[in-house]
Amino acid sequence: MRDTTPTTLPPTPPAGDLAGSSKGETTDNRAHGGSATGHRAARRPASQRPASRRSAARRPPRPGWLLAIVLTGQLMAVLDVFIVNIAAPTVRADLHASGAGLQLVIAGYTISYAVLLITGARLGALIGHRRMFLTGLAVFTGASLACGLAATTGLLIAFRFVQGAGAALMLPQVLSLIQRTFTGGSRARALGAYSAVLASGAAGGQILGGMLVEADLFGSGWRPVFLVNVPIGLALLALGPRLLHDPADAPRPAVAPRPADAPRPRGEGAAVRRGGLDLPGLVLLASAVLLFTVPLVLGQERGWPLWCWITLGLSAVFVALFAAYETRLASRGGAPLISPRVVRAPGIPRAVIRIALGMAANAGFLFALTLHVQGGLGYGPLRAGLTFVPTAVAFGVVGLNWQRLPARWHAATVPGGFLLAAVSFAGAGLALRDGTDGGPWLLVALTASGAGLSLAYSPLLTRTLATVRQQDAADASGVLVTAAQLGLLTGVAVFGAVFLGTADDTVPSAGASADALWVTCVALAGAALCGALMSLVRRLGHLR
Repeated sequence: MRDTTPTTLPPTPPAGDLAGSSKGETTDNRAHGGSATGHRAARRPASQRPASRRSAARRPPRPGWLLAIVLTGQLMAVLDVFIVNIAAPTVRADLHASGAGLQLVIAGYTISYAVLLITGARLGALIGHRRMFLTGLAVFTGASLACGLAATTGLLIAFRFVQGAGAALMLPQVLSLIQRTFTGGSRARALGAYSAVLASGAAGGQILGGMLVEADLFGSGWRPVFLVNVPIGLALLALGPRLLHDPADAPRPAVAPRPADAPRPRGEGAAVRRGGLDLPGLVLLASAVLLFTVPLVLGQERGWPLWCWITLGLSAVFVALFAAYETRLASRGGAPLISPRVVRAPGIPRAVIRIALGMAANAGFLFALTLHVQGGLGYGPLRAGLTFVPTAVAFGVVGLNWQRLPARWHAATVPGGFLLAAVSFAGAGLALRDGTDGGPWLLVALTASGAGLSLAYSPLLTRTLATVRQQDAADASGVLVTAAQLGLLTGVAVFGAVFLGTADDTVPSAGASADALWVTCVALAGAALCGALMSLVRRLGHLR
């Protein structure tokens, strides 16, 4: 099966902790007539202070550069989820890969990414979002080079897993850096750009993949699909250390120093010890994600054997265990991986469902249509990739400009977007149902699908994050982005299974493929309608 991607989590420990500690020590020294070093340091002119402090103090934040760098890194990682789909036939022929091997080449990236996503988010919160972004970017770039040079299927699979691990370290930091850098209207615009990159990357990956495979640069076949990341990654690694900065948190109020012999408040030591990675929570959540993703990725290929259903059931058990453990940890004053308070916040559960629905419909539609145009209509890689240009362009344009709509229309954007997507899915299925290329009606349907999904996703993400407290922004970001990535994976698995099952896994002719696509588009339209109806249900609840 083909797949998905990609999060953010607990907030960075406030810089005020360290600053407050040093200030407290200075005050204590002064109060007890300690060394005059502190007074001399305070009176020392700026020209005599350490160069590193002077440069850090005068170095202004550059939000525009930060946004460009992190979104370029995100685009690379999102493209790599889908770019291999177009290259898969060439990879199989060149490396003589088996069906299972090719499946792991495509799915390995997604599996490791999904399993390590929350870990990467937590490491960013503990170590610094900037540092973890650059670390993940370095791993991703190196793994891309290794993938492009891989000589066997086994090596390519292994390097794809490493590539997914790099994405898991890099991508969770993107939304946290945006949330902590931008405010007000600039934050909404930055989130619009983020949304456009996230969802248009699915179509863009197939477009770029088709172009690179068709070009066959220097007889390299599929290898530029991975190697294209290397110069971009190196450029970002050169610019990132100078242009990326961890935004400073608001300073904490000054706290009087505690005497050395004063008793430590009860539970403080335990809370500090628990404030690290929350390893039990990581193990439980990683197990739940792994048990969920593996059967979704491999189930269709293997004919949905019993073990797939057992592991899916076990994933639900581990989710329950994770929720119970996190709730108990929070009640004891610990530092849970995902704060139960955020998960239960007004609007978050509904937003999780709708974001997952929107991303599932987006990925499922692109996947099924790719199978149809390549298998049923016999398109080459380039033509198949270019089919998705209207969807990608519409999603990006709407994601960046929906705020220009009159304010009184904003409340209707999400249900209206889902409704437009439902109509466009049905329209695409009808345009292609007779086994032809769909003509101009397909162009209209593809454009409408991109616009509708963008209207459903971008305003929902922006408004939901605007309702959470600043200290909970990273947790909320992680929950929503994880829902988006799992939605992408679920959409490919579920709607891909509908298409392949209806076509009897063979796609023998344009007519049979068109019939399978029609059934899939009806199912996609139903999923989009569910997203629209959730707004109606909410309003009826308010009327009561």
